[in-house]
Amino acid sequence: MLRLQARGQPSRFWAWASPVLALALTALFSGALFAAMGRPPVLTVSTFLISPLFAPEGLSALAVKAAPLVMMGVGLSLAYRANIWNIGTEGQFTLGAIAAAGLALALPDAPMGLIVPLMMIGGTLAGALYALIVAGLRTRFNANEILTSLMLAYIAHYLLIYLVTGPWRDPEGFGFPQTAMFSDAAAGPRLIEGSNLHLGLIAAPVVALIAALVLGRTVLGFQFRVLGQAPRAARFAGFDENRLVWLAMAISGGLAGLAGMFEVTGTQGQLTPASAPGYGFTAIIVAFLGRLNPAGVLPAGLLLALTYLGGDAAQMRLGMSNAITFIFQGILLFCLLGCDVLILHRVKWR
Repeated sequence: MLRLQARGQPSRFWAWASPVLALALTALFSGALFAAMGRPPVLTVSTFLISPLFAPEGLSALAVKAAPLVMMGVGLSLAYRANIWNIGTEGQFTLGAIAAAGLALALPDAPMGLIVPLMMIGGTLAGALYALIVAGLRTRFNANEILTSLMLAYIAHYLLIYLVTGPWRDPEGFGFPQTAMFSDAAAGPRLIEGSNLHLGLIAAPVVALIAALVLGRTVLGFQFRVLGQAPRAARFAGFDENRLVWLAMAISGGLAGLAGMFEVTGTQGQLTPASAPGYGFTAIIVAFLGRLNPAGVLPAGLLLALTYLGGDAAQMRLGMSNAITFIFQGILLFCLLGCDVLILHRVKWR
């Protein structure tokens, strides 16, 4: 029978090359799946992964999709490095969007120089405070953060539904579950006039750079890494594990809330049920595909953003369901995890 034997020293080369291999395997398995569905595999895979890059404004759309994924992926990479498993960034993203929308609706006449910083602060605080509920449950009651963060994500989603169908619904929206459109000032400045390129496209790489410096050059980053790799050594060294849990959850939740703020104001311009598009769950794949390294999260975020654009292209050109996006992402995650298993273990016949 086959068994897995731990390797003495995992390959550093494959630690970084495995995402490329996982992507190649995903394209291969997806092509086989498309062929089983009666679709031409080469055409479908190229429509999914290549054609969006050459579409009009394809690169700008890619950047807009990638910005929230990168911000959330960076926060998750810091938390996961410390062995703190925040699975509820979708809920923190949603709370950030709700907080930003509430400020935009409450201050429709506020100038851009006031409302944009307020929404950035409000979205970040909302996401961080929502994540700190999870931190409090873990440190006080030893509750598993995977379960609590995931359940809180659904609570945030239903709060969003309640607001857009109840007290915040636009009375002139013909009964649709949506708020009134935000003011032009609340949408924030555009990097290119007339486009949807918002400030989040600058914030995302800046956040990744700061996180890389924190992780590699600061005592806090060192404590995160030690806690994740050797929890007993961290406790023996006197690291305050509860403090690190609170900090990791606050950072990952705050970045998710900031991403939600940029998404709802810079891209959508109003709060709708679609303001929670599932980016928080996709960001988990982004973090692992980027090897839990903020520098690696940037290309990983672009790749996962490409899958959203590819799903839209496959839906419009080939008549496929948009659910194919999540199938592709799931195959990618399984291939990546499989590669990681083989990096840490070798297959032996017993």
